[in-house]
Amino acid sequence: MDPLWALRQVAFQLERAGEPTYRVRAFRKAAEVLAALPDGEVERRVAAGTLTDLPGIGKATAGVIADAVAGREPSYLSRFREPVVGGQELRALLKGDCHTHSDWSDGGSPIREMAETARGLGHSWMALTDHSPRLTVANGLSADRLLKQLDVVAELNAELAPFRILTGIEVDILDDGALDQRPELLERLDVVVASVHSKLRMAAPEMTRRMVAAAANPHVDVLGHCTGRLVVGKGRPESTFDAEAVFSACVEHGTAVEINSRPERRDPPGRLLRLAVELGCSFAIDSDAHAPGQLDWLSFGCERAEECGVTPDRVINTLEASDFLSR
Repeated sequence: MDPLWALRQVAFQLERAGEPTYRVRAFRKAAEVLAALPDGEVERRVAAGTLTDLPGIGKATAGVIADAVAGREPSYLSRFREPVVGGQELRALLKGDCHTHSDWSDGGSPIREMAETARGLGHSWMALTDHSPRLTVANGLSADRLLKQLDVVAELNAELAPFRILTGIEVDILDDGALDQRPELLERLDVVVASVHSKLRMAAPEMTRRMVAAAANPHVDVLGHCTGRLVVGKGRPESTFDAEAVFSACVEHGTAVEINSRPERRDPPGRLLRLAVELGCSFAIDSDAHAPGQLDWLSFGCERAEECGVTPDRVINTLEASDFLSR
């Protein structure tokens, strides 16, 4: 087993399991150290027991390297590999992911690393949807920064073809339902995910009007994590709104309802997801990944989609990029 691959795979699995960032970084740093060594140096150091003399190699990372050199699967890999029971047929049909973040906003990895990981998972495309400017806590992109990102994406697409990074944004839905970016810029993007990030406890009538206005906006492709709830730690309650009115607006205007796969979100809740199915909504099963390992969280969303009766023909990211863009 390639020790460099093993270290990177452990980092991936730790991210997927939601482990602390510092642990993930330790394995990625160790991989960088190994990649810089001359041929044969890793094996010599394993035999001599001197791996930990290298800066950035600790006991845990050295153990993974030694196991890999010996042809054993590192225990870290088996410890954090948790199979998802349901939704595997649907997962196999997904061609892309409509909601991902990079280190241009509040993600932890460069665009290229996110794209290469998505490609490694078998995807043919990924929408890059960093935050819009008002979300300063997440380093949201100003119009100028977004324009620069479009140039970077164009360069990467030329290098990574046939894999494609779709240009996009996770745009804040403002209090009155307007969107937090210039319309002419939104018009240029391939994917616009619109989400509420502020005043989540707004009264139901106002929240309903706010979300309906966003769902009806011709620039919006996906309504993101619609209730804003968090279901781990201290948690956060759902926003209250007329779900039938919001989902009906999504149907009328061709806006997909996001099935957010993040374990701490699981949004929308099952009862609302079933209502959206009943009303005829289309769906985007998204990772909302902020790190490479989180891209594989799509499996969790597929499991929930299957439980709630979502069929593949209703899921927009089962389409190839060309069909997705022409829908």
